Amino acid sequence: MTEEKFAVRHTHSVRRPTGQPIAAIVRPRTQLTADQERPMNASTPTAVSPRRIPARAQPDAPHTSPPSPEVPGSRLRRQGSSPRTVWNATWPALAIYGASAVLHLVLLAVMSPADGPGVHAKLLSWDGSLYRDIAQDGYPDSFAHTPSGELTGNNLAFFPAYPALIRIVHTLTGLGYDTAAIVAAHLSMIAALVAVHHLLCRTHDRRTATVAAVLLACAQPMALAFFMAYSESLFLALAAATLLAAHREAWLTAGFLALLAGLTRPAAAAVALALGVAVLLHLVRERRLLWRPITAVALACAGTPAYLAWVGQRLHQPNAWFAIQQAGWDTRWDNGRAFWDFLGDTFTDADGWVPVSTAVLLLALIVATALAWRRGTWPPLLVYGTGILVLTLAQSNYYHCKLRLVVPALVFLIPLARALGRTHARTAAIVLSAASLFGCWYGAYMLTTWHYAI
Repeated sequence: MTEEKFAVRHTHSVRRPTGQPIAAIVRPRTQLTADQERPMNASTPTAVSPRRIPARAQPDAPHTSPPSPEVPGSRLRRQGSSPRTVWNATWPALAIYGASAVLHLVLLAVMSPADGPGVHAKLLSWDGSLYRDIAQDGYPDSFAHTPSGELTGNNLAFFPAYPALIRIVHTLTGLGYDTAAIVAAHLSMIAALVAVHHLLCRTHDRRTATVAAVLLACAQPMALAFFMAYSESLFLALAAATLLAAHREAWLTAGFLALLAGLTRPAAAAVALALGVAVLLHLVRERRLLWRPITAVALACAGTPAYLAWVGQRLHQPNAWFAIQQAGWDTRWDNGRAFWDFLGDTFTDADGWVPVSTAVLLLALIVATALAWRRGTWPPLLVYGTGILVLTLAQSNYYHCKLRLVVPALVFLIPLARALGRTHARTAAIVLSAASLFGCWYGAYMLTTWHYAI
């Protein structure tokens, strides 16, 4: 198109002064687009050079850039913390808690022998009764020994945060310590599911978060431990809340929650490491040292050493807690040697299907964790979950406890949750229903039928 024809098309409402060239009153389309918010005044023409206008500047409609893809969780971050946003991210977790609690308890009741302990007693079995005793009577002030004089384990092996919560529930409600221990675990599980759902809504998307919460509460083979008088539910609640606070850059809150996690289980070392990674990424982005993130890491690293030091001072032996653990439960760091020996024995001459199923499930969790590292999961969440898995497999604890010890890890659920989140709703519902029935049945079987329980 020639310059004069272009001028005729775009200056029909502008009167050209006599004798003045067209190029003196016509602005190129590129300038019209840039100045479109400023009205053009016909009495003050703008002079431009008479060069050829590029073809891409000729269309009438201004050029608009295509919208950039939305990062998962960015909409939730933009909406802030309005009551509606918080409720939308909370109610699925409450519904999942209700459904999973009913399914676990119904299967546990059906599978419990008629002449044996009931559901209430089963929920307090094994370590649950020990936590109850700590809440009711406090800690011993000496080592425990067998009748032959050998050192054995005692309640000082168990960290104080969950017994403290039991005592709080007992004080506020007047419930007996037995029931208060179960209620404390269920309240912790509600808080854990809410924190996990909020966290995964921010790091992934709402559907992935909901599917992961179902897998967490129902489909894991030992998810029943979350509803027993055990500290797993409280630990998961504190760990997920720590990661959520770190993702929101509420550093002091994250540090305090990590401190409480360190007073709940020794596996809180993974929480402290994950928070350290989150702080490191933040400081690298900011390119300066900030006191709040650094203080958060210091708080996260203080909880577990504080309790170990207290036990050492109480028994006048610095390594007292480690001695109690090894004497009572044969738990020590062995770089995974016991785990590999267990795999070798299981796949050659194991007796019964429980060791085989445990070995297969643990190997599946390792593979799922490796897949999570390839799928762009938030690095602190990867570090936390992988840390829990490593701490469990690299210690010489009983093999039938390992599936229970890894239930708070969370990270190995994400690949399956993302895959199901992309499938048809009916397919996802069928898979989740089958997985939930299996997970709830497996936990009930381990608690009611297999003689070593959990």
